[in-house]
Amino acid sequence: MREVVEGVAAGVPFVALAPADPGATAALVAGWHLMEVPASERAFAEAVPMSGLQAWRVYFGLPLTGARLPEGGPAELFRRASEDAVLNVFEPVTEQAVAEFPAALAELRDRLPGADGPLGVFGGSAGSLVALEVLARGDVAVEAAAVVSPVARLGPVIGRNERLFDVTYPWSPRSRAVADHYDFVRRAGELTAPLLLVAGAEDDSAVREPARALREELGTELVTVEGMGHEFAPGSPEAKQVDAAFSEWFARRLRA
Repeated sequence: MREVVEGVAAGVPFVALAPADPGATAALVAGWHLMEVPASERAFAEAVPMSGLQAWRVYFGLPLTGARLPEGGPAELFRRASEDAVLNVFEPVTEQAVAEFPAALAELRDRLPGADGPLGVFGGSAGSLVALEVLARGDVAVEAAAVVSPVARLGPVIGRNERLFDVTYPWSPRSRAVADHYDFVRRAGELTAPLLLVAGAEDDSAVREPARALREELGTELVTVEGMGHEFAPGSPEAKQVDAAFSEWFARRLRA
């Protein structure tokens, strides 16, 4: 990768890749990784580097992952997810990541040379929930967004995980309310910036069908990556297609 900056901004671990021309004003695109491969800020940067963009590309670490795993490590995170994935993982991870983003963004605007151009956000799977919620809340001005393996509706994704891990999720009134909140097909009117959707042709219908529904609601672009499931390993043909789609989208939508 090109020049890499790693550190912590307002308490949030990040990896940042320098723009094509470090001496010129640059856009800034910020995103959040999957909890499946690529499952860290560094891995997401390797998988989707968006090289050539006149933009700082910033990859944030999600709460409860990496350096911010709870005491007890991966086993404790798995225990929490097994007990209640919606209330113990999806909701707190998303809410914390969204809440900490404005301060982290402001700090990085100051720390990264030239990073005062337009803002884009992106994410994958669990990280797409963060990107979509940031876009919907409008606490910061976002010019464009892109999500891959998107969680456009949380409820069906819980069903996908039930099938994947052979478990039954114990829905409660509170968890159903959370899933209803993270239904971006229903909330499509809140997504006011241009949005690119990228989905694997082999991904579960719980991901593909809501992505198509959101595309229809917004009249936006949906790229289908043949041969890709939910994950995409850095350096794989599927990751390269995701990278190409994100790169072309942000190059077209963001101008420093």
